[in-house]
Amino acid sequence: MKIVKINQKNLKDINKSNQAFEIIGKIRPTFVDGTWIYAEELYEKPYMQEYPDDTWDYATYINNPDKTIFLAYSEVQCIGQIVLKKDWNKYAFIEDICVVKSARGKGIGTALIHKAIEWAKSSSLMGLALETQDNNLLACRFYAKCGFVIGAVNTMLYRNFNNREFAVFWYLCFKMDCI
Repeated sequence: MKIVKINQKNLKDINKSNQAFEIIGKIRPTFVDGTWIYAEELYEKPYMQEYPDDTWDYATYINNPDKTIFLAYSEVQCIGQIVLKKDWNKYAFIEDICVVKSARGKGIGTALIHKAIEWAKSSSLMGLALETQDNNLLACRFYAKCGFVIGAVNTMLYRNFNNREFAVFWYLCFKMDCI
């Protein structure tokens, strides 16, 4: 596997790794003594979830010091991507991360996170941040395994979509004193 930065040649590979994923349960975050903790709730019947491709102008990420995309390849097939931007709060915000179904659980996501850390540090940022839904338990487990901690929960972000999903904001700080 190799990971490369977005360029004019590989621009066509954006979103090829955006595939359905399994929803097996949710987290239930609680704020206790200044720290977020959570319990897991497994669903009786898991289901598949799929989001449409994002429609950003990906060409603006090429050679841009404030945002970038890294693509993971196995041979010539794009099997993963991570989309990053410098945020106002000195974090690199992960706008999107995905891995094709057939390559999940094989370290591709972790390798993409490591590439994001490398990019953020070289950009003098303080850490990584991202947002996911509370019902994406597998993603939440992955972020926790990578060292991310919950920094906030927004109960209103998805309210207009007639569902009960909460937005969970995860942070990975490079220095212990940034929390």
